Amino acid sequence: MSDEATAERPRAVVFGCAGERLTLEERRFFAEADPLGFVLFRRNCADRKQVRALVAEFRACIGRDDAPVLIDQEGGRVARLRPPHWRAYPAAAEIAALPDPLAEEAARLGARLIAEDLYEAGVTVDAMPVLDLPEADADPVIGDRAYGAEPGRVARLGRAVCEGLLAGGVLPIVKHIPGHGRARVDSHRDLPRVDASGAELTGWDFAPFRALAAMPWAMTAHIVFAAIDAAAPATLSRRVIDEVIRGEIGFDGVLVSDDISMGALSGSLAERSRLALDAGCDVALHCSGVFEEMVEIAEAVPPLTAAAEARIARAEDLRRRSRQEFDAEATAARFDALLGGIAQAGSDPTSRA
Repeated sequence: MSDEATAERPRAVVFGCAGERLTLEERRFFAEADPLGFVLFRRNCADRKQVRALVAEFRACIGRDDAPVLIDQEGGRVARLRPPHWRAYPAAAEIAALPDPLAEEAARLGARLIAEDLYEAGVTVDAMPVLDLPEADADPVIGDRAYGAEPGRVARLGRAVCEGLLAGGVLPIVKHIPGHGRARVDSHRDLPRVDASGAELTGWDFAPFRALAAMPWAMTAHIVFAAIDAAAPATLSRRVIDEVIRGEIGFDGVLVSDDISMGALSGSLAERSRLALDAGCDVALHCSGVFEEMVEIAEAVPPLTAAAEARIARAEDLRRRSRQEFDAEATAARFDALLGGIAQAGSDPTSRA
């Protein structure tokens, strides 16, 4: 492949921004840096009209209508779009508390409603479902974001979420591959180390990810798995990515790092980004929107590889083919009935500001 062809590819990074509109400085920077895509946080989301405008600004800067725009919209405490402009959704644990098969139906319907909120805003990738299996003594950072602690059921509920998002034209990101459930510290602040044996990890932690290996995107865990690579967290470990994520689990979709600015990682942001990509991540994720940090990262991050570009194109094709029309009012009514009123919050889910 020629250097010219490589240069035409977007940079292998997803960036956030500081506020509800892009500054002139941000617009100029994004146009020059040409990141693959963007990510939204609570600081970026005021109301429906504003979010649509910001997403359009993102894409206009880099001249690509199909640039991925990501968000963490799980429900519960992890939700960037909130009432009164969007409805509130229950945490994963609340859905998992329902008996089968009602839990699967609720997971699918809730995800379909979330997808409609996102699709209407132009957001194309949602960082859910969480497939981690939290242990009783684990740090609460996962907690009620998980669909339980039994691999088979978590995989079923996770698959229902993925189906709901895809039916709404939104790509799911399964996370945090290959598993965050044993972490006893919060990777936002410290580096967790898991000392479970390879057999324990294979038979338990990795199982939900193996069951959903065909999903289009996955996000890495900033966790050291001592039985596999005692020196580097999964995000920065060629051995974990090659042997476990791409190998044993069999995931061949877009692999995005968790936020490289999290406290679990060390070294400069440029070093972290390079290491994540060298280890086998397709894309580095930087979430803070701090301008100076983005400049540092952009100088260090190369264009997408050909393999990453192909995975991203395959995922986007799946997204476009998967969208189905639905009855928003009937879907919301059934979802609320399943949850017994827990899901009822915020504005009318069918309203459009």
